[in-house]
This record gives sequence, C-alpha cells and structure tokens, in this order.
Amino acid sequence: MAFSTNGGSSGVGRGRFRGTSTLSEINVVPLVDVVLVLLIIFMLTAHVMEFGMEVDVPHTKETKTASQDLPVVTISKDGNCSLNDRATNIHVIGQEILRRYGGQKAVYLRADKNANWDSIAQVVAALGDAKLAVNMVTQPVEAK
Repeated sequence: MAFSTNGGSSGVGRGRFRGTSTLSEINVVPLVDVVLVLLIIFMLTAHVMEFGMEVDVPHTKETKTASQDLPVVTISKDGNCSLNDRATNIHVIGQEILRRYGGQKAVYLRADKNANWDSIAQVVAALGDAKLAVNMVTQPVEAK
C-alpha cells in the first residue's frame, strides 16, 4: 500500500499507485470473515455443550416432552453426580436443590444407561428424602 500526502502530483511518488488519494477507510471484509467464522464455531459448540457431562440416556418407546424448567441432576457412567453441570455430593443433593431452588417440587434425573445402579438408587433416595418428585430423562426409540 502506498500513501501520498500531496495527491501524487510530484515525481516523488513513482510507482503503481501514482495519482491515488489517501486511504482513509477501514477494510471491513476481513472483520466480517472473522465474525462469521466465530458465529459458526459458537453455533456448533452450543449444540455440543447443551449438557456439560456426556451421558448416554436409555431409549424408551414413549416419552413426554419436558414442559417445565426444572433442575437437572446428572449421573455419569462412572457414578459422578452433578446438579445443572456443577459437581455435587450424592448424599446432600436433595438439600442442595431445596437451598438453591426454594419452591421446586420436582427434578429431572439424567442417568447414563451404563451407570452403576447403586449411584442412581442413592440419588433417588436423597431426592425422596427431600420430598422431590423425580422425572427420568430418556431418548425416544427411533422408528425403523
């Protein structure tokens, strides 16, 4: 790029850009390219990060669509428990939900289909002690 302070009228500015005026605008094309690439990246990662912990829930023939915005308790296949993607202790999960979500009477339970049943039973018992209804999260069976 060449810049000329005198409009290119003297012999000093010999070259390809003789007679061009000063460049006073910002080229926004690279900025738009970067913004579009970032938009695509965020769109792809938002789908992946829908749930922070990777859990393969069981498949069932009939499912109901979730109609309420309830806290989600997740149990991974290695028995780790989390409440809305924040790790928590299995034994105090009921009190934790009551403390964080005062008036809630129900929760969603996402458990990996390969999870240890002992972990699931402990979580259900802790939620029952806190008088919380448990709604299991499953995937519908795909039609063949």
